[in-house]
Amino acid sequence: MKRVLLKLSGEALAGEKKTGFDEATCLEVARQVKALTEKGIEVGIVIGGGNFWRGRTSETIDRTKADQIGMLATVMNCIYVSDIFRYAGMETEVMTPFACGSFTTLFSKDKAMAALKKGAVVFFAGGTGHPYFSTDTATLLRAIEIEADVILLAKAVDGVYDSDPKINPDAVRYDVVSIDEVIEKKLAVVDLTASILAMENHMPMYVFALQDQDSIIKAASGSFAGTKVTV
Repeated sequence: MKRVLLKLSGEALAGEKKTGFDEATCLEVARQVKALTEKGIEVGIVIGGGNFWRGRTSETIDRTKADQIGMLATVMNCIYVSDIFRYAGMETEVMTPFACGSFTTLFSKDKAMAALKKGAVVFFAGGTGHPYFSTDTATLLRAIEIEADVILLAKAVDGVYDSDPKINPDAVRYDVVSIDEVIEKKLAVVDLTASILAMENHMPMYVFALQDQDSIIKAASGSFAGTKVTV
C-alpha cells in the first residue's frame, strides 16, 4: 500500500480507563505507525472523541452545540497523540477544517498531500467541521480526498458481526463482507452517511481490534484477524 487512512476510536485510546488517554496504548500505536512510515507507507489519522464526549447521547443541550463539543474533543485527541508520535521520532501535522489559532493547521488537500509525501503523519481533527456529521463521515471524506488505498478501522471489537456480539454470544464474524451488504443489513461498520460515501467512491475498509498484537501493521499488509469490507 502507498497511503492509508487509520481511524482510531477515542475509547480504544483510553484503554481500560474508558476515558481520557492511556499513554501505553498511544505509545504502542505510535510504534506500529512508525513501522509503516519506515516502509514508505503514508499515513493519515482520524481519531474519534468518545473518550471525552459523545454529543448524540446528550438530551439536554442543542445538538449543534453538542456536536461542536465533540469536534473539540477530537482536536484534543489529535494534539495529544500527535505529540506522542513526535516523542516516538515521527514528524506530524494536525489539520482542522476550522481555525484553532496556532494549535492546528487549516485543512487543505494540497497541504495534506505535501505533508504526507514528506513522510509526516497527518492528523485530521475536528471532524468535517459541521454538526450532524460523525467522525465516520470525516474518515471517509478525508480518505477519499487524500486518495488512500484503504481505511484501517481500529476498534474495540475484532471485526464486523452479523449482530452485536456484546448482546448475542452466537454472533458470527465476517471475514469478508461487501459494503452493499453492510448497508442492506445495517451492520454498523460506520454510519450510513459514511457507508454511502464508501460505496460511491469505492473505498475499502479493514476492521480489526486495536488491542491485538501488531494489529495496525498486520492490517496494512492485508493479513489480519478481522473483516475486509469490499467495494
